[in-house]
Amino acid sequence: MDIWLLILGMLVITFITRYSLFAFPDLRFPPLIRQGLHYVPTAVLTAIVIPGMLMPDGQNWMLSWNNAYLLAGVAAIAIVACTRHLLATIGGGLLVFFLLRWAFGQLPI
Repeated sequence: MDIWLLILGMLVITFITRYSLFAFPDLRFPPLIRQGLHYVPTAVLTAIVIPGMLMPDGQNWMLSWNNAYLLAGVAAIAIVACTRHLLATIGGGLLVFFLLRWAFGQLPI
């Protein structure tokens, strides 16, 4: 029963936030709010990615040299800082990640 209430609550909140944009089409935000909203995608992506890099098992911090997630993340940050190219960052990060997993013997093959 609790799960269904949770799902219903998420449905209501999602509907209200999305419907409000259609219900009030002339809604204009002040410049300060618009400037703050500019950083929302970066903040959300950071909140999703950083825990996966620092706690790959979801339980314990793993700040060591054999954490392929952390090292590939740092490599991806270096690639984006040098190239500013999204595809190069994704491809380079994945390549470094899988090479590190292979080098550390962590691939499930």
